[in-house]
Amino acid sequence: MVWLDKFKLNKGLARTLTEAGYLYPKEIQLKTLSRIIGGQDVVAVAPEGAGKTSTYIISILNRIKQGFDDAPRVLVLVPDKEKVFEVIEQFDVLNKNKSIKIVGLYVAPGIEAQMDALADGADIVVATPDRARAIYLKLGLNLNKIDLFIVDDAELIVKQGMQLPVAELANSITKCQHLVFTEVLHQKLDKMIAPFMKLPAIVEVDELGESTLETYEQVLYNVPNFRTKLNLLNLFMQDEELFTKAVVFVNTRTTADTVYNSIKQTTKNAVAVLSPMFSETKSVPDIEAFKNDDKLRVLIIANETEATVDLNGLPFIIHFDVPGDKEIFIGRIIKTAANEDTLAITFATDIELVTIKKIEQAIGKKMLPAELPDDLIIETERKEKEEAPEKTKADKNAPVTGGAFHEKKAANAKTYNYSSGTKAKMNNKRKH
Repeated sequence: MVWLDKFKLNKGLARTLTEAGYLYPKEIQLKTLSRIIGGQDVVAVAPEGAGKTSTYIISILNRIKQGFDDAPRVLVLVPDKEKVFEVIEQFDVLNKNKSIKIVGLYVAPGIEAQMDALADGADIVVATPDRARAIYLKLGLNLNKIDLFIVDDAELIVKQGMQLPVAELANSITKCQHLVFTEVLHQKLDKMIAPFMKLPAIVEVDELGESTLETYEQVLYNVPNFRTKLNLLNLFMQDEELFTKAVVFVNTRTTADTVYNSIKQTTKNAVAVLSPMFSETKSVPDIEAFKNDDKLRVLIIANETEATVDLNGLPFIIHFDVPGDKEIFIGRIIKTAANEDTLAITFATDIELVTIKKIEQAIGKKMLPAELPDDLIIETERKEKEEAPEKTKADKNAPVTGGAFHEKKAANAKTYNYSSGTKAKMNNKRKH
């Protein structure tokens, strides 16, 4: 059997895999199972459907030969109740050893019932981080014999802000092997797992779909937070010769108003909003009015307005926010004869990179990652007012351009760290 030829699996599990339709290992399994079986910490980065969950289930069932120990040996953390059920269901398909007991922990009325289930004996615990931590603090979850700690859909756990319970649970285990499975690896996720991962092997699998859409060139800027996005947009919009016409997409009308107020001084009031929240905000009735108005350089559009806009002929399309629905994004980047030279620029935080990955899989190509400009102010997360020093009278009288924005250095003016080919394409757009 192919599973026996490729890996050191027990014969019963190899037979079960074949009977369940797992005829050949997927790429992620070929790249990680030998490392996992060998005891190495692993961070596996792969898209949805690549086989991440089945990978660690196979490794667990190959490890546990007999069930009903006095304390669980495996802890699997997942983002929500639905994922708990999904993982347990997949265990049921592949687990023919009925002595192995699996208990699910998730937020629901009646924590005592889950504690009772643990007290009756469990070999594998599949849990959401918050419920696992709550039961652990009530002394209902024994971590003393955990030898395999797994975080699945780690990017969603970070998105939900559950880094603290993950870290606390990991730090409460004296010694074990750690596995992390995620669709994307970014700074916030790395910060969560770095304290407990021991020289992990980082394995990445890219499964892009076949490209069926002709899209125009895309550039991706990974920024840490919202305020840095504002600084970057201000930096770009200062260049009047290059950014002659640009549509900026945001997710909400509230964000549209914030962006408008931030860049209106930078653009010398050459900015408008489609369907703004407030009457004092400069607006246009439709995108054609924007295209025909030589005094306007920037149009801000909120995704929540659900307006259908014709982007033909515009040199720049900027996604300040990444829409939650990838189809909205994809609909804007399809190349037509009229916008063949259009450049799409996307600002994405770590959390938004998950949607970026799904977009790349759908269109069958990657966005070109760009370095942040040298003179961009990178904002740090801080408490407003509390940590900010009191402004002096001189500070109050100082000119403000888009919040934390400042003038470009002469050495960096109009470069934006693009490759020479991209710069040339952008420079050609000055005729618009």
